[in-house]
Amino acid sequence: MLVDCLNWRVENDIDNILAKPIVPTDLYRAVRDSQLIGLSGYTKEGLPVFAIGAGFSTFDKASVHYYVQSHIQINEYRDRVILPSASRKHGRHITSCVKVLDMTGLKLSALSQIKLLTIISTVDDLNYPEKTNTYYIVNVPYIFSACWKVVKPLLQERTRKKIQVLPGCGRDELLKIMDYASLPHFCRREGSGSSRHSGNETDNCYTLDHPFHQQLYNYIKHQASIIAPAGPYKQGSVHVHLPESAAEESDIAKTIESELQKFGNQTRLTDSLDALKVSDN
Repeated sequence: MLVDCLNWRVENDIDNILAKPIVPTDLYRAVRDSQLIGLSGYTKEGLPVFAIGAGFSTFDKASVHYYVQSHIQINEYRDRVILPSASRKHGRHITSCVKVLDMTGLKLSALSQIKLLTIISTVDDLNYPEKTNTYYIVNVPYIFSACWKVVKPLLQERTRKKIQVLPGCGRDELLKIMDYASLPHFCRREGSGSSRHSGNETDNCYTLDHPFHQQLYNYIKHQASIIAPAGPYKQGSVHVHLPESAAEESDIAKTIESELQKFGNQTRLTDSLDALKVSDN
């Protein structure tokens, strides 16, 4: 696995991916507005807290390659900058983060995103293993609960132990491991839910205007200027080799797809029956 990972890094020039900005800025902003992820703070033990708007992420503003490139850049920035900085601050080796996934807005349209999400998951499993200490899932709608019931038994035991589905927005449980200031904006109060834009843009860690994304984007542009100080930034996405999904992940993806289709069929049947009742009246 290590040799395969090293070969992947060499073949795709991953060591230099933090010197390849997504340009123009408007395109990168569109990626940020449709691939909702950001750094909201740190746990009391110093682990970075990444917030992910799983329900509202649409992945429809750019090609698959831009989203994969952006995801890998965040991974690399985490490993090269965020984690070493946290380790220095706390005087111990910090090698992982926690992720808080907001399921607000999850719809049947998520079916169209399963392939991309499986690619991203496979990239992480093969090349960034054990980088997430715990996944906290909040603001869970019924559609997620139905999928989780059938997916959970398919997961490996060590993966299941990492996933915690919290009630409501998860605020009370998360405050046991982090301060209020580090809570993702969608966990600040019950019923707040996720959003692409909050009233205070500095609280919404998804947006390009948030300090984390400003620092990340400026870092990438600075690295690019070191490699090519005279030339303009090269436009176009980085085409990273997209790995084949492992059998387990393919099974999970198929199961989720099947459950979403069942849910859609049930919903359409219910809507049809309701329409008949209305016409009879």
